[in-house]
Amino acid sequence: MSQSVDRALDVLDAVAAASAPLPAKALARQLGCGLSTVYEILGTLTARGHVVRTAGGYALGYRVPALHQAFQRQMQLDDAVHALLLRARREAGADTYFSTYRDGAIAVLAGNSAVPSTGGFSVGRDLDGHATAHGKVLLSALPRAARMRYLTSTGMRAITPRTITSPARLDAELRRVRREGVAVEVEECAPGVACVAVPVPAAAGGNGGRAGGALTAVSAALPLEDFRRRGAQLTSTLRHVAAEAAELAARQREGLAERWATGS
Repeated sequence: MSQSVDRALDVLDAVAAASAPLPAKALARQLGCGLSTVYEILGTLTARGHVVRTAGGYALGYRVPALHQAFQRQMQLDDAVHALLLRARREAGADTYFSTYRDGAIAVLAGNSAVPSTGGFSVGRDLDGHATAHGKVLLSALPRAARMRYLTSTGMRAITPRTITSPARLDAELRRVRREGVAVEVEECAPGVACVAVPVPAAAGGNGGRAGGALTAVSAALPLEDFRRRGAQLTSTLRHVAAEAAELAARQREGLAERWATGS
C-alpha cells in the first residue's frame, strides 16, 4: 500500500513540476515504472480531480486549488494577510513573502513577486533555511536541539560561494538575528540577490509566535544594487507589515473566542 501511495504522489509531483502537460509515456520514462501502472494511477487521480487529461497530456486538476485554499485556511492565511504582502510589495518594490516554522519544517506560505530578476521563492517547503533570511529568522527562534534537528534533516548545502555551511558560523549569525530582530542574507541563496526578513511578533499567537521567539516571518527579496540603496527603508516597511500581521491575528483570535463563548 505505501509503495502505491508513493507512486501516486510521485506522479502528482511530476505533473506539478512540468511546464506543460505530460503524456503518460513521458511520465513512465521519467519515473522509471511501467506504463500500465502510470495509467492506473492517472485514472485514479483524474477521477478525484487532482489531474486532468488534455490533448497534450496530463496537467494539474481543479481539485488542487481547493487543497491549497484549505491549507491556507488551516494556516490562518486569509485575504487580509495577502493584502498586507501586496501592500508591502508596492511600497518596497520587492518580492515579499510570509513564512513559517511548523512541525520541524520551514515553509513559504504566501508570496507576491514584483522583481522577476530575483528568481523568487516558490510557495511550499524550504529545505535551505540556513541560506535564506526568513529561514534564519525562524531558526533563530528555536531551541538549539530543534534547530540542529532541522539542519541535520535538510543539510547545509552550499548554494553559492557565500552560503554559510558551518553550524558554528550559523549559530553566531543566528545570535545576531535574535539580538537585532532582523535577518539579512546577501548572495547566499542566489547571485546578485539580497533578502531581508523580520519576525512576526509573538503577540500573534498560534502560528504567529510563541514565548521566546517567532514562528512566522515576513521577508523580501530584491536585486543587490537595490538593497544597497534601500535596505533600511525595506526593513522598516517589513517591520510595519509584521506588526500589522500580529494585530490581525490577535483580532482573529478574539473573534473566534467571542463566537465560541456566545455559541454563534
